Amino acid sequence: MPAAHTVTRDPEQKREAILDAALELFADRGFHGTSIPDLAERAKVAAGTIYRHFASKEALVNAVYQREKMALAKALVPRDMATSPRLMLHAFFVSACRYARERPLSLAFLEHHHHKDYLDQASRDLEQRMFAPAVMFLHQAQEQLAVKRCDPELLIALVWGMFNGLVRGHEEKRFALDPKALAEAEECIWQAIRA
Repeated sequence: MPAAHTVTRDPEQKREAILDAALELFADRGFHGTSIPDLAERAKVAAGTIYRHFASKEALVNAVYQREKMALAKALVPRDMATSPRLMLHAFFVSACRYARERPLSLAFLEHHHHKDYLDQASRDLEQRMFAPAVMFLHQAQEQLAVKRCDPELLIALVWGMFNGLVRGHEEKRFALDPKALAEAEECIWQAIRA
């Protein structure tokens, strides 16, 4: 009788399969609603394999958080920071909408796990590094009297919160985000922060 054919994945493929499974389950069920056996089943690995790659479930959620936060930062950071604040908001808005369409699980995961107590110092530091260019840009925009003079992190929270409200409303089918609605929403966001 021939031996059963098994698919052998290298350690990096297994690690990525675990991260992908964790992204799906943590986005859907949350950190506390996801067990290691569930993760192993979704990743098609043994539970021990997860612990060979990650010391704990907390280490795993931090690895997912850092991977997804880096992907988001890469998608949102504009190529040209030397532009007007209005054009910068437009570039951010277009990139954020594209990310929401292409990576909805990533966005949902990041929103559910943002500022949770199980995020380690490396994850919190990454959050600060990610926002540093936006904070610097907003300081410059405030000096130009283009945006409201308040804490730049407050402005970032306002813009991000409004954007996430749009995404949630669309997902809940309360409204469609067609090009006209997106343009109107972008203009409303700009009006909220402009000087």
